[in-house]
Amino acid sequence: MDPVSQLASAGTFRALKEPLAFLRALELLFAIFAFATCGGYSGGLRLSVDCVNKTESNLSIDIAFAYPFRLHQVTFEVPTCEGKERQKLALVGDSSSSAEFFVTVAVFAFLYSLAATVVYIFFQNKYRENNRGPLIDFIVTVVFSFLWLVGSSAWAKGLSDVKVATDPKEVLLLMSACKQSSNKCMAVHSPVMSSLNTSVVFGFLNFILWAGNIWFVFKETGWHSSGQRYLSDPMEKHSSSYNQGGYNQDSYGSSGGYSQQASLGPSSDEFGQQPSGPTSFNNQI
Repeated sequence: MDPVSQLASAGTFRALKEPLAFLRALELLFAIFAFATCGGYSGGLRLSVDCVNKTESNLSIDIAFAYPFRLHQVTFEVPTCEGKERQKLALVGDSSSSAEFFVTVAVFAFLYSLAATVVYIFFQNKYRENNRGPLIDFIVTVVFSFLWLVGSSAWAKGLSDVKVATDPKEVLLLMSACKQSSNKCMAVHSPVMSSLNTSVVFGFLNFILWAGNIWFVFKETGWHSSGQRYLSDPMEKHSSSYNQGGYNQDSYGSSGGYSQQASLGPSSDEFGQQPSGPTSFNNQI
């Protein structure tokens, strides 16, 4: 039997059934989808300029762009419809900072999720030996949750700028030939942004996963156990003092009530004693 089968048969991978390791495995997959759909993107659009003089027309102007979306460096040439002169233009905008930050967060999140999953599966006992491992895991999880939120929000804004800059209608406005009504300018096809839209969705899904995993990581730290002890100790003290107070009250009530009942009425000797004054008066009579 190979080592992988032995580990599986021994129940080594049972940690994946726990929420902590299961969410880490999902974070690993979602991080791959996030940086693959963004970092591996390449697209383009095609325009046509039909001049009055057909020999000056260009019906297939291809404009290609890709990650990291430094659109101001994407140049292309278009006819001016004024002889053989050509106009060199460039797209507008630069979304490289938000795109690269998003992909960087995704790559490091993938690496950490992979390492954490390996630790959960093969080194779970060492992970829980002391509070250092869960504490580091908790801090890193909180940091990555924040980075996913910031990176996904920034990339969503950057993607909207990319869509505007690569809109064929906006690009046609940059051409001097299209400002003349005698020339016909049109878009042959627009860029496909479905994979970039998917990358934004995966970015926010990663934020939800990492933020949700904060609670399960926090339960592994000493802070959670100490908090439970802090809450349980006052309850135990309150319960013991209540029982002690109830016992004293009962004993007090029984003894106090008995003594009070004994002293409440007169004694039989006092009650049966007759006054001496009237007796001597009868004797005199």
